[in-house]
Amino acid sequence: MSASDTSSECDPATGHPRPPRREFKARGSFVRRCEGCNLPELNCLCPYQVKAESHAQVWLLTHPLEHYKPTNTGRLIGDVLAQTQVFTWYRTAPDAALTALLDDPRYVPFVIFPDDQPDYAERVVGMDAVHRAKEQSRIPVFIILDGTWRQARRMFRKSAYLDTLPVLPLHTERETRYRLRKPASKAHLCTAEVAIELLRQGGDETAAAVLDDYFDVFNDSYAASRFYHKIDEPTEAMQRLLARQAPDSDA
Repeated sequence: MSASDTSSECDPATGHPRPPRREFKARGSFVRRCEGCNLPELNCLCPYQVKAESHAQVWLLTHPLEHYKPTNTGRLIGDVLAQTQVFTWYRTAPDAALTALLDDPRYVPFVIFPDDQPDYAERVVGMDAVHRAKEQSRIPVFIILDGTWRQARRMFRKSAYLDTLPVLPLHTERETRYRLRKPASKAHLCTAEVAIELLRQGGDETAAAVLDDYFDVFNDSYAASRFYHKIDEPTEAMQRLLARQAPDSDA
């Protein structure tokens, strides 16, 4: 992920992005992409899309610039979990739909963020809080700040409407397998990987497994397409997803 600060891209008075000075062109914008999955047509992801059910939901609070990046993995979550919600982050103008949902008693929302600062230590909870919500027949919600690590930290600090929510840090031994952007550390998981581990630890193992395979297919397909290489033989992750689509599949 890019570590550049994007504050200059926004109007300081409103927090909304300034109109672009010229048309935004992502790297590889000349590539013919599938309208369904946005991957290069050479290795379309659509044949491997599989829906999964989960008790927990994922809500993405996405930095405006992430919407333009075809390498963004947040959209993979919505491909697998139909109830995923995506909201665009603005510093001074929170999404009205998001604030309404935060007040909905059906949901127990958690902001996913590291527990590495003392100023919000009293808000930090563990995964046991997620399990308690399920026992109370309420829906746990993982609010993931979808952006670079630098952007996510700014989003966390500058979003007053999140200040009353519990903070759930993700503790995992998983190292990132994401190959499309270079992280500062192998411990820095991409958005889809964060969701996978949260679902797994929260008890939604099947949804986690499906999303994990779908992420691997995305990772491999996009990486191959960068070198104009078509994947002819399905990978193991592809085979597992295809098997889940079979009419007689018990998966």
